Amino acid sequence: MKFYYDLHLHSCLSPCGSDEMTPADLAAMCALAGLDIVALTDHNTCGNCAAFCQAARERGLLALAGMELCTQEDIHVVCLFPNPEHAEQFSACVAEHLPPFSNDPEIFGRQIYMDAEDTILGEEERMLAASTDISLEEVPALVASYGGFAFPAHIDRPSFSLLGVLGLWDPSLGFPLAELSHRCPPDFTQRPDLAGLRFVTNSDAHYLEQVWGAEHSMDLPEPTPEAVLAWLSGRK
Repeated sequence: MKFYYDLHLHSCLSPCGSDEMTPADLAAMCALAGLDIVALTDHNTCGNCAAFCQAARERGLLALAGMELCTQEDIHVVCLFPNPEHAEQFSACVAEHLPPFSNDPEIFGRQIYMDAEDTILGEEERMLAASTDISLEEVPALVASYGGFAFPAHIDRPSFSLLGVLGLWDPSLGFPLAELSHRCPPDFTQRPDLAGLRFVTNSDAHYLEQVWGAEHSMDLPEPTPEAVLAWLSGRK
């Protein structure tokens, strides 16, 4: 069965995410856009994932809990998990690898925790926009230890991307799949170092108007988080 997806979305907990990106409003926008499978991937935290997954489920969507992790090399990696519990455990681990800096809302924006009804539960005081001290080569195994799957984000962009930082794709890092941005040049995937690599394209939406419609799809036997993770990893 064909399911339309967007596996890279931000909420108001991300420092660069709009305050309008509440769990319920984001889920409603995803449903309105005709999406079937979505994932919340805030910067260096999974704190709003449980609320988003509940709000998405109430609107008939399959939602995965996730994170956009920033490695010590300043490379963004999308990390997805089978349920909010595993994601929260991973989030607690990542919190131990963040530098002891406080967020400045005037510079980076507010970092707002909400429930599924968009009630404000509080604000994150740590600076989630910072890089962790987790190296890129550690990420695949670390995420897998929490039952998840990881792939480098927006590799066609010049900043915060694997190719933007390292210059070349390194298969030994263990990523079988990578994300392309919505504005990726058509011939980008013809690079010799990307031969044999699989790709997904997501919105990386930080504002409600950036959530696009049903455009990219995956074929699954059933709409479950486990089936999504298996499809991403290339497992049958």
